[in-house]
Amino acid sequence: MERELGMPTGQSATIQRRATIADRLAGGEQATLFKKPRMGESVIQAILFFCGVLSIFTTLGIVLVLGTESLHLFTDYNWSSTNNGLLSEISLSTSQFDVSSGGHQFAVGETMRISEEIMRITSVIDLDTLVVERGLEGTIPISHPANAPVFVGEKVTLTEFFTNTTWQPQAGEFGIIPLLTSTLRAATIAMLVAVPLGLGAAIYLSEYATPRVRATLKPVLELLAGVPTVVFGYFALTFMTPLLRVIFGQDTVQVYNVASAGIVMGIMIIPTIASISEDALSAVPRALREASYGLGATRLETIFRILLPAALSGIVAAFILGVSRAVGETMIVAIAAGAGPKFTGNPFEAAETITGHIARISTGDISYGSIDYNSLFALGLTLFVMTLALNILSSVITRRFREIY
Repeated sequence: MERELGMPTGQSATIQRRATIADRLAGGEQATLFKKPRMGESVIQAILFFCGVLSIFTTLGIVLVLGTESLHLFTDYNWSSTNNGLLSEISLSTSQFDVSSGGHQFAVGETMRISEEIMRITSVIDLDTLVVERGLEGTIPISHPANAPVFVGEKVTLTEFFTNTTWQPQAGEFGIIPLLTSTLRAATIAMLVAVPLGLGAAIYLSEYATPRVRATLKPVLELLAGVPTVVFGYFALTFMTPLLRVIFGQDTVQVYNVASAGIVMGIMIIPTIASISEDALSAVPRALREASYGLGATRLETIFRILLPAALSGIVAAFILGVSRAVGETMIVAIAAGAGPKFTGNPFEAAETITGHIARISTGDISYGSIDYNSLFALGLTLFVMTLALNILSSVITRRFREIY
């Protein structure tokens, strides 16, 4: 019948559906505009929701572990031997006793430990006679035999952690400044290499390269991102360091140095900055380019006066992501930058970064709950806060300078 009337089947079906809806509305039935549920889409939505929730709880778990273990560094005592011992046995109620001379010079207010009992010195008489308050920090006063060793304890403060220029946990020195400055110096050198090269590559791929050249060069450039960082580390040690020693002299450049590690880190970061920046430049509407050319601007003027300001948010995000990548890099600095915290401003000297120190200490025989063990979590939490701050900064800048077309 529909074919005889010359009416297409699809059009007839549409008219019939509309008539059915009109009849339902006329009969008082309420129409619904919700789409028909599909089992496959519901499953996919549930999986994506689970992935999002899992990522959130994973991040919270990392923060909880880092915070809990780091807290021990600032709340637990770091006990060190005084080379002093009790001269005679002390009973449960004794609050004044003599210790051997020639070791630690005790002072009022210090916390000391004999066996498992913790005490606080309230008075010092003739250097070797101590008056103490016993049974502190939940410990119970007990009897102690003669010659029992005496330990003194100190707690790490946040002021010491962020201002001290010496990092030697075994000696009771917990200043993160040497590790922090080495990390920032290596990241700065990396960005000085990666930013101009990465941005230049992005501009060429976006504005100068033909489609065939772009399709060839971009995958080749991104291959650098797939090279293992341990390979970059040995490349820095066996190629970049000898090259720097030839240029600046062997007496100036040490075998292990921050400069070679930073330069190679910059080479590693180039694909990240180039790829994201190229995507940001390509997202700028073609009409802006054509309008600029129509007003007589050259290609270079169009790039620097139109495209770069328009894509600024994406380019800045690429830069900050590169900084985060440099700050968190481990294997390159662990292999090429050297071992041992050193507070120096010379990039040609060996200096250990935060990640390099964590990698070096973690591979040794480190005991659970020790001062070294807790200090690693404090360093890890510091890195986490640094990268979190960079990500927040990237988000703020992106929202501030984002252009919507």
